[in-house]
Amino acid sequence: MTTAAATRPSTDSSPTRVPWAALIALAGIGFVLLSAETMPAGLLPLMAHDLDTGEGVIGQFISVWALGTVLVTVPAITYTRGMRRKPLLLMTLGCLVLANVVTAISSDVVVSLVSRFAGGAFTGILWGMLAAYGRRISPANRGGLALAVVSTGAPVGFALGTPLGAWVGGVLDWRWSFAGLSLLGLVLLVVIALIVPDVPGQAAGERLPLLRVFLLRGVPIVLAVIFVWMLGHNTIYTYIAPFLRDSGSGLGADLVLLVYGVASIGGVVLTAALIDRYPRPLLRASIAGFVVAAVLLVVGHGSPAVVLVSAALWGVTFGGAAPQLQSALTLAGGANSDLANAFLPVAFNLAIFAAGLVGALLLGVSGGLVLAVFMAVLGLAALALTLAGRHSFAH
Repeated sequence: MTTAAATRPSTDSSPTRVPWAALIALAGIGFVLLSAETMPAGLLPLMAHDLDTGEGVIGQFISVWALGTVLVTVPAITYTRGMRRKPLLLMTLGCLVLANVVTAISSDVVVSLVSRFAGGAFTGILWGMLAAYGRRISPANRGGLALAVVSTGAPVGFALGTPLGAWVGGVLDWRWSFAGLSLLGLVLLVVIALIVPDVPGQAAGERLPLLRVFLLRGVPIVLAVIFVWMLGHNTIYTYIAPFLRDSGSGLGADLVLLVYGVASIGGVVLTAALIDRYPRPLLRASIAGFVVAAVLLVVGHGSPAVVLVSAALWGVTFGGAAPQLQSALTLAGGANSDLANAFLPVAFNLAIFAAGLVGALLLGVSGGLVLAVFMAVLGLAALALTLAGRHSFAH
């Protein structure tokens, strides 16, 4: 199979129009993935009471999900590179729905933890596929836009999915939250089967070994930016409640995270409008804005207005991080973009894991306000990496 054949849709012609419906369906997968991963956070007391265990054990429902992603994603993507993308996408999404159903009906904590680990593993495979899939079914000159649309699902999951799941759990039962998400997954399964075009897998002659893909020009530096930026973000995001408690602003985490979540959707829209024309300036401006938001939290932490403005700026600047960095990885990976993108959820989840440990350490030593300082410092480090590795990012 030639390189051209390996990188275009199975229609044997390059697409000329943006397949909006197909891209929105793929974005729906992102919504399900993010909501499923974080759902236990909003249902912690309800699940602990029903399963007759401690809240700390339920907290591990998120940890084992991340562990499944970290351990399985890269080898799974490596060994499925030759498969046609649509059958693999449908099979993996179906397995994710099944794992989520097991979580919804299980009354055994061990079984539930195993189902969560499996869900994380399937999630990693899907994250590794979505970026390249969206670009390959779209016109070449609209690849950034396609990726931004596909990436919309994650911030919407942050903004709406987890809070909605918590509300459903409070009104009905926590199991209905997982059941509803499973039903949405099934609907997406049918829609994708009907409207999303298939694309071929990668030709055997183009499959580079794992280490060579990791060392492709641009891949290591992009992964470093992902880890550092995500660590700076997630440390304060995870521990936003103690930060606000120590800030003296009087604001609750629910309002601040709502402002952040809605603004992050705006960040994706802004990214969609600019990423195809100004990818490198957009990335640098986003990280610089993230640093400004952190500085505002440091100097104005006692003012409710300043904190809310900071949360909005934080959301706008970090909301587009995923499509911007996925686009950079996709371009750096070239024909091996699926495998290159498989490193992204690993880097994200390693940062999430590290954020829990680092945040707890910082809180124990200095209290919540230091989290904003840490956010600013790591934001500056991420910005420095983009400047040092300027040739690794598209102009």
